[in-house]
Amino acid sequence: MVWTCCYSLNIYSIASKSSRKAFNRNRQTDGGGVARSWAGGEESIGNLQHISEREADDWDEDPSLHPKCGTLFLERSKFSGENGLSRKKSQNHITDLRGSGLKKSSSCSTIYLDDSTVSQPNLKNTVKCVSLAIYYLIRSRTSERFIDIFDEKLHPLTRDGVPDDYDQHNPEHRQIYKFIRTLFNSAQLTAECAIITLVYLERLLTYADVDIMPSNWKRIVLGAILLASKVWDDQAVWNVDYCQILKDITVEDMNELERQFLEMLQFNINVPSSVYAKYYFDLRSLAESNDLAFPGEPLSKERAQKLEAMSRVCEDRVMAEALKNGHKKWSSLDNVNTVGSVAPRRSVAILS
Repeated sequence: MVWTCCYSLNIYSIASKSSRKAFNRNRQTDGGGVARSWAGGEESIGNLQHISEREADDWDEDPSLHPKCGTLFLERSKFSGENGLSRKKSQNHITDLRGSGLKKSSSCSTIYLDDSTVSQPNLKNTVKCVSLAIYYLIRSRTSERFIDIFDEKLHPLTRDGVPDDYDQHNPEHRQIYKFIRTLFNSAQLTAECAIITLVYLERLLTYADVDIMPSNWKRIVLGAILLASKVWDDQAVWNVDYCQILKDITVEDMNELERQFLEMLQFNINVPSSVYAKYYFDLRSLAESNDLAFPGEPLSKERAQKLEAMSRVCEDRVMAEALKNGHKKWSSLDNVNTVGSVAPRRSVAILS
């Protein structure tokens, strides 16, 4: 069966705790404490509830749904710092701050802004930050539980397979970034898709009781990118397109990876805007705490006009939505500087 974006979008439902426990019972643990799926394969999860019927305590503990619940990657990055685990510095810095300890600050005459906003993130910087988040998720994992469909030994991405010690060495930030960058550049995906990928990845870790580790990180990331590109991008990438990027993987394997990933997410592909914003700002916080900085450029007149136009469009859209829902528009603020027929006062901003 081939899963399509249209089918996925129509299933905004989510399983209850009982369904999740039923899924976990279909997996057994070997002598080493590693969770494996039954040889017969996972069964489809039944008894799906509508998302509105989901238990409140589940929602409160899920960082991929609750805007006030801390993201997993930020918590694990702090854990790594407390235990003295530091990543290897490489050329993957967005901006290398070792050359000079100076930081550009805005003044009355000059304003420094980077070219990344929550609505239009910078692609290259966002992919690097998402790669760093995945690095810490792997580095500070709390268990060794995995599922066969993500095991690169059982489902290799290349004909050469993987070395015998493939599951013993944590990947470096640069290696993760190179893998994700290749997929995003080849499939022409957007920066927003990278953030949604991270949301789906953490949702998988929360729902499926599985962890990301050296043996499965590539296939977990691939499954999250595959789903995010279909849900988020206007021009969805087909599974066969990924097979042209990863030459040795089959369409059947991609279909099965997508199917099981959706089941483990319990068909909940909804990402609230507040959650998306939380992940964006947490990624920026992660970048700052790891000596990564988004390069700032002096605000030009052209860019200021562009930002003003974007803000005005957003404001008009929010106001139209409020009026549509029956909310009253208060006019006191609009008329605070207007007296009779006198035009409102305007302050002039001088841009250098």
